[in-house]
Amino acid sequence: MALGVNVLHHSEMKEFRRTLRLLYTGQSQRARRFRYGLIIFDAITIVYFIVTAALPTTPVTAVLNTVFGVVILIDLSARCWISENLRRELTRIYTIADLVVVLSLLLAPLLTESLAFLRVLRGLRVLHAYHLLRDLRRKSLFFRRHEDAVLAAVNLFVFIFVTTSLVFVLAFDEQAGIAGYIDALYFTVATLTTTGFGDIIMTTPGGKLLAVFIMVVGVALFVQLARAIFQPSKIKYKCPECGLSRHDPDAIHCKHCGESLKIETEGETGT
Repeated sequence: MALGVNVLHHSEMKEFRRTLRLLYTGQSQRARRFRYGLIIFDAITIVYFIVTAALPTTPVTAVLNTVFGVVILIDLSARCWISENLRRELTRIYTIADLVVVLSLLLAPLLTESLAFLRVLRGLRVLHAYHLLRDLRRKSLFFRRHEDAVLAAVNLFVFIFVTTSLVFVLAFDEQAGIAGYIDALYFTVATLTTTGFGDIIMTTPGGKLLAVFIMVVGVALFVQLARAIFQPSKIKYKCPECGLSRHDPDAIHCKHCGESLKIETEGETGT
């Protein structure tokens, strides 16, 4: 009897795992809606982390932190459970980012306010959205045509948000609040664009090194975004013959080998 129950339980768990894997990787309408829901959740958490980055912890934000931490942990656990290669899943950058974010959310109530720098780590949550963008690549022609510009903008946004939070924690008192966070954002953007007004400066060696890092990396990301916006757009579509991965939006043949291409384009079919 016990053996029969165990077999039934194993069968149910196997079926549940299969259903869960289809939600995360399948192409059905239900699966796409599920993943779009994850993207919306990511957007909500990102906005929440930005808004609360400079605010002191209150009972309400403490509860929200716990709720977001539990949901992210469930999502992370589900992805690991359905993965066919757990080691590879655990070493993905967005998995590590999610783990760090979960720890910063769930352990924060047990830590002192002096460890408020953990809030900076929540900006890494943005990395989780990258692997969900494959759905947009499949279903959105606009995204496929402007993918480089969209990703470059996301990269720049992530960098500005994380470095602004870091500058706020290192250079401003926690009681500075929103005004201090705006000053940190102002310093980050002024440094990134090498404008350097000089009204807000870093005085410590660590702060100066951070400013150098912002200038070097920030300028590179800004140039990448400008190039993606102004250069001729290309669509990611792998040629079945030679493997060339980028083509003109209206290409019907591969420029490298001449193979016929079937790139999806906008238009209406006649009736």
